[in-house]
Amino acid sequence: MKKILLLAGIVTCLIFLSSAKPAGKQGWISLFDGKSLKDWKVGSNAATFSVDSGMIIVHGSTAHLFYDGEVKNHMFKNFEFKADVKTMPGSNSGIYFHTVYQESSWPEKGYEVQVNNSHGDWRRTGSLYGIQDVKEVYVKDNEWYTEYIKVEGKRVIIKINDKTVVDYTEPDNVQRDPDDVQRVISSGTFALQGHDPKSIVYFKNIMVKPLAD
Repeated sequence: MKKILLLAGIVTCLIFLSSAKPAGKQGWISLFDGKSLKDWKVGSNAATFSVDSGMIIVHGSTAHLFYDGEVKNHMFKNFEFKADVKTMPGSNSGIYFHTVYQESSWPEKGYEVQVNNSHGDWRRTGSLYGIQDVKEVYVKDNEWYTEYIKVEGKRVIIKINDKTVVDYTEPDNVQRDPDDVQRVISSGTFALQGHDPKSIVYFKNIMVKPLAD
């Protein structure tokens, strides 16, 4: 009887391990399988997002692609996030965090980290959009770079290719304009932005490392 129970326990553990999303080097977990939009959710203008050659291609009408998978039940508070990004000339996009799925329009909840090296909007790649903006251009169009976001407590650190471009701590009892009352540190998922039909942006190697809450 003991052998049967032991065997059953081993089988249960093996099933759990095989179904769990494996953590990579130093705790990094992939959010994108490189082959499909499995675990991601988009509402209006879904055709803006496609997958090819291990990349998410963002090209089309305004839309947002939200992570909706099993990692942390797509609910992140403290974390490190990174993605490899490439922009085409004149393109605009963004990476949202602490957001929640919306069927359409610009996400009302959470912060946006800017992806923009040459678009008409002066807020450049790495900006914590509308909160602590970056005017300098640190990377070029047509070249892959790594965009990194760390949130721990009220502090947000943004790096471009390991260079810190934003180090922001949200004040206690921060006040926002009426249209931005949900633009605060909380918890939520990630989203990639399709900004406009003229923008073409590529994402790959999308990774997260959850940190203790």
